Amino acid sequence: MKLHKKDNFSRRNFLKTSVLASGGMLIGFNLLSACKPEAKMPVDIESLNFNDFNAFIKISNDGYVTLFSPNPEIGQGVKTSMPMIIAEELEADWSKVTVAQGILDTKNYRRQLAGGSQSIRSSFTALRETGATAKQMLVNAAAAKWKVDASTLKVSKGIITNQNGEILDYGAVVKEAALLEVPENVKLKEIKDFTIIGKDATNVDVDKIITGKPLFGIDYKAEGMVIASVLRPPAFGQKLESFNADEAKKVKGVIDVVTIGDKVRKYNKSGKRNWTFVMSDTDKVVVIAENTWAAIKGKKALSVVWKDASKLESTENHHKILTAILDGKNLNTRREDGNIEKAFITADKVVERDYNSPFLPHNCMEPMNFYANVTAEKIHLVGPVQTPEYAAAVVADLLDFDLEKVHLEMTRMGGGFGRRLYGDFVYEAAEISNAIKKPVKLVSTREDDMTTGVYKPSVKYRIKAALKDGKVTGYNLKEAAIGSNMYGSIPNFFPAGCIPNYKVETGNYKSNITTGAWRAPYTNFLAFAEQSFFDELASELNIDTIQLRLDLLQNVKNTKDKSIQYSGQRMEDTIKLVREKANWGKTPEGTYQGFAAYYSHNTHVAEVADIILKNGIPVIKKVTVAVDCGIVVNPTGARNQVEGGVIDGIGHAMYSDFSFKDGKPEFKNFDKYRLIRMQETPKVEVHFVENNLSPTGLGEPGLPPAGGAVANAINAALGKRMYSQPFIKQLKKSSILG
Repeated sequence: MKLHKKDNFSRRNFLKTSVLASGGMLIGFNLLSACKPEAKMPVDIESLNFNDFNAFIKISNDGYVTLFSPNPEIGQGVKTSMPMIIAEELEADWSKVTVAQGILDTKNYRRQLAGGSQSIRSSFTALRETGATAKQMLVNAAAAKWKVDASTLKVSKGIITNQNGEILDYGAVVKEAALLEVPENVKLKEIKDFTIIGKDATNVDVDKIITGKPLFGIDYKAEGMVIASVLRPPAFGQKLESFNADEAKKVKGVIDVVTIGDKVRKYNKSGKRNWTFVMSDTDKVVVIAENTWAAIKGKKALSVVWKDASKLESTENHHKILTAILDGKNLNTRREDGNIEKAFITADKVVERDYNSPFLPHNCMEPMNFYANVTAEKIHLVGPVQTPEYAAAVVADLLDFDLEKVHLEMTRMGGGFGRRLYGDFVYEAAEISNAIKKPVKLVSTREDDMTTGVYKPSVKYRIKAALKDGKVTGYNLKEAAIGSNMYGSIPNFFPAGCIPNYKVETGNYKSNITTGAWRAPYTNFLAFAEQSFFDELASELNIDTIQLRLDLLQNVKNTKDKSIQYSGQRMEDTIKLVREKANWGKTPEGTYQGFAAYYSHNTHVAEVADIILKNGIPVIKKVTVAVDCGIVVNPTGARNQVEGGVIDGIGHAMYSDFSFKDGKPEFKNFDKYRLIRMQETPKVEVHFVENNLSPTGLGEPGLPPAGGAVANAINAALGKRMYSQPFIKQLKKSSILG
């Protein structure tokens, strides 16, 4: 077989073809956009077996198709939508398609990662070409069998038909197709001819989820496996001094108590650290047990002495530190247009506001867990992680193994939200297995998850605007954050390009509290701050708040500034759609509306929240959402993502708070940490802008505008602006109903 070399978005995504012993055909493809060009076709394809592949299309003799998906599934739906794209161009019968999770394969794939809402965006064209290439090979095989020109044949739902009305299903030609040359120039379908993309599809795992089948890492079991529960310092800035395990070892089911930490300290000193590694040098005490309950009970029985190794920080001081950063002169300029100082000096009026947000834990419903079995020959890892390639590489370095000897299998995840980008629980499991020489599954409790990081950083924004002659002429955004600042492209989001004098500045405080990505990093709070601020500017200018956004967007629609990340036209279309669907300004008396629009993760979103007052308490009745994410692959999954993002955004903006006292988290479980409740969730109505542009992200963009829309609706109802999250603290209410 000949493998044609082209660029990373070409038929080079076709990797391997194999004839199974059963007579079926295994066609393997890279399901990502960047398949490595050096991947080679086996010389003797008939000698290979199924286990030689991990990202492929498998077609059996009866025409059934199995698609293996390499990307981690965290509930964002890629395990359904990515195969849909292949099946579309393959002309497969979706009812005869089975989807399975692939394993980590660093030799044949890049970016096996779930983060940044980029999976579909980065692979759409490649996935289409993958399916189209396989279809053309099958058609060519049928043409050879009938001795006709392949262009005269038609394909639908896995059935090939010739001009005489004769038919062959894919299963009848898979063996012959496996022996053909890979076609170089395949034709993709016209978008108008899609029969799978754009149609509602049920989550491929839904039956297993609702019937409790073992899909998640917490479900994983292996022969000889023991359970590990890890005791970490109760305060950030502390280290282990000593411990006594006598009482813990008396607990029935406890096998042993060990410590880990040497490998992490060595790795920290090696200079090999990557961004997924956020671990301190302290030793940790690990209880090894026959079952989870014994491990947890044994951990509670430990007697431990901790010592202070660095400053024990408190939220009260963090507020002062962040304010001092904003007041200081040592901020980093991230973008600067025009002359911001002159704009403020010549302004008719200057408006300045501060906005505050707390740390937040991720609170995945499935606590952190991972399986590891370290032997002299290899390392076997299984579990829920968003960054499997990074995790495998760190484990190899941590334990001085060749990367080729690390085998990692991904399970479905019970939530990620950025927490599982950081593989500390993977690294701990590997170090534990290496220490005890047994297969082990590390299992965290809710308290472990909530009190030992990683957190959304506490952030404070100061926004200042110059108003002159009825227009916004100057805009200065300052960010102060614990840990790190907004990533590189955010300063080029709206309103960059819309306001002639514009400046973004950032500063941060390096804390020993571990912070990191949290669903829609930085924009999750920045969108609330900016969109609340613009609503206030609209009031100052006595202009409709939506019209203010539309007027500003006119300034960027024809920009030649390539650094601008968003599209003025697409944002305008999105805003106009939500204005229409939400019946903006035409609601019944007693209904108050708030608007917000935001661009993030390559997607434009606009939202309108409807609020009524019940005994003086705001009740969120409905949120109308308009989204421009290009082609919608799976409308059911897309709506689910947007609805979930909106509810997540509302819940955390209104209710969730988190704080530290002398390094210790003051919240440990849901008895005190507040999440949105079922009776508080509004109806979420989602509308998509129809276009034929390539799809963009959906896992995160629905969240950022939600807090701003609700805050602006609350102001419309109560005449009270929200400047800090959670809103219930500022409103001095224990509940805001939905």
